[in-house]
Amino acid sequence: MEKLKFTKAFSYPFNRLGGLLNILWVFLPIFGWFALGGYTVRIIQEFSAGKFEELPRFKFVDNMKLGFWMLIKAIPFALAYMAALFVLGALVRVSLSYNFFMGIIELFLGIFVVPILSINFFNKETVESYFEFKILLNVFNNIEDYIIAFLKDVALAIIFVFMSIILIGIPAGSFTRNIFIADFYRRKVKPDFTK
Repeated sequence: MEKLKFTKAFSYPFNRLGGLLNILWVFLPIFGWFALGGYTVRIIQEFSAGKFEELPRFKFVDNMKLGFWMLIKAIPFALAYMAALFVLGALVRVSLSYNFFMGIIELFLGIFVVPILSINFFNKETVESYFEFKILLNVFNNIEDYIIAFLKDVALAIIFVFMSIILIGIPAGSFTRNIFIADFYRRKVKPDFTK
């Protein structure tokens, strides 16, 4: 499967400029936040299906329902993640380098574990999908490809941060978050589940 090109990822949010205005739903408390959350899930699902042409149409009610239920379904993973950090923290607390070790653990989880599990969760929309740790084998068996995808996500985010000066970078960065990790998922993880 062909990898997503950086230029295509950069131009993605600008292919339908009106779609960038959907970021304004952030100003509608609660309901708008849920709708944006659901919209983000739909965008990731499209990335995982190889659809990088333009932002999808915004369907407020459908997005709001999806955002609400995805938040509810994410709670068990969030609790398990906090519990795991607490236990790991208790184990290394005796060390003089507690902050260093916890920083390394959180960095490792934040790069190699949480992003790919989140993409899986967004695609399958089930509580269990956040706990399908076997997909981590796809990350470590393709570690170079994954690191490159992660670094491309970081580079794209930095570009959009600089573009935030003219405001257009804010929605562009929001709607392309994890685009390369989702592309990695499409190429390296999804095929395993269709066998």
